[in-house]
Parts: sequence; C-alpha cells; structure tokens
Amino acid sequence: MKKINLFCLPFAGGSKYAYRSYMANATPLLQVEPLELPGRGTRYHEPLLKDAHEMAMDVFKQIEHRLHEPYAIYGHSMGTIITFLLAKIIRSKRLPPPLHLFLTGAGGPTTINKSGEIRYLLPTDAFFAKIKEMGGIDNEILDNPDMTRFFEPILRADFQVVETYRHQPDMPLDIPITVVIGTGEKATREDALTWQLETTAPVEVRQLPGNHFFIFDFPSDIMQLITHQLTLKFINNEQTANLPQA
Repeated sequence: MKKINLFCLPFAGGSKYAYRSYMANATPLLQVEPLELPGRGTRYHEPLLKDAHEMAMDVFKQIEHRLHEPYAIYGHSMGTIITFLLAKIIRSKRLPPPLHLFLTGAGGPTTINKSGEIRYLLPTDAFFAKIKEMGGIDNEILDNPDMTRFFEPILRADFQVVETYRHQPDMPLDIPITVVIGTGEKATREDALTWQLETTAPVEVRQLPGNHFFIFDFPSDIMQLITHQLTLKFINNEQTANLPQA
C-alpha cells in the first residue's frame, strides 16, 4: 500500500520540530510531513505572518505540487484554522481534496476565541502568565529571559492570528473530519461538534485525558487513530478505482 502524506500544521508558537514525536510514532502507512511557517524554525529570518488566510496560502504554496498524491491534513489549535482555510483554498483551485482532516485542541471556526479574550496585546509579564496557564512550553524556556525575548514576537503574532480571526460562512466542505480534544481544556465536546457545520461528510469527536497540549502525551494513540481512519478511507478509494468501468 502506498504511504499517505500527513501534512502537519503548527500550533501557536510551534515549529515543525514540535511534531518529532509524531514522526517517531508514525505507522508504516503514514509519511508525517510537518510544515514550517515563516518566522520560526528553519524559516526564522522570514517575516512573521499575522493573518490566518495568509498562513493558509503560504502552506498551500508549499504543498501544491504534492496534492496529486494521497494525503491528509492535521492541525492542532491554531493549526485547525489553517487546516480549514487550506482545505477551502484547495477546493477553490479544483485540486484533489485531502482524504481526511484531523483536528485537535479546538472547536469549529464559529467557536474560535468565543470568550473574546485578547492576549496578544497584553504587557509581557501578563502575556507570559497566560502562556504558562495553557502549558505546552517548558518552564525552563519561560523562565529564561533570552528565550522569552526570542519567542515573544512569534507567540504574539500567532495569538493575533487566532484572536483576530473572523469566521465567514461558506459552502461546506465534503471532507470527513476527526476532532480530538483534551478532557481538561477550554474547548468542549459541544464546541468540537460544531465542525459538522463546515462539512457534509461525517464528523467524529473523541476525547483524551489532559489539558490543551494532551497531544504530547498521546502521540502513539493519535497516530493509530489517524492510521485507522485513513486505512478505511484509502482502501475504499482503491477498491472504487479498481471497479470495472461501464
């Protein structure tokens, strides 16, 4: 069976290196492909983006030449917005759609920043206090002034992306979606179920123990879940393609 490319989109403050545990736990079916956004990691010297649509277009340009291979898209937190907008760009270009969207740590786009909280404009101390509440970044980094100076513009830009995003209702996608949220994070099961507003295909919602960054505790479970869903989808597609033509 051919490998399926799993394009992974980062969360706020994350780079492609955040998904090393996913790569280490990838099953033989998956080719895990973490993608890098400007201003971080290997693209550190490029200007940061502060708009979700611009981020989605940047990612599209990275993978456009690979969309005729079997693929799925994964995003966590901020990455769910980029994944959603990326899927809409792919549809607008009439290119082959992803087999599946896998989204973790966020409800549907109608629920993004439902509290209306604006953190990206907070003073530095208050801003990093909010970051600590969320978890996901080692205290060794947050307690190091040089490291916080390095990460602050990246985190502020990404929080601006999330907190200024405004959902525009559109024709729903026709792509199945699996959503996984942590039992101890702000996004609720009801929030996750609102993804059904964005697709005519089935939406499955699951929960795993933990806070917003539960994904670091369950890389193997998440890879197994993705593999299971894609195996069913890919086998069905292969069987359909091999049916005799009338």
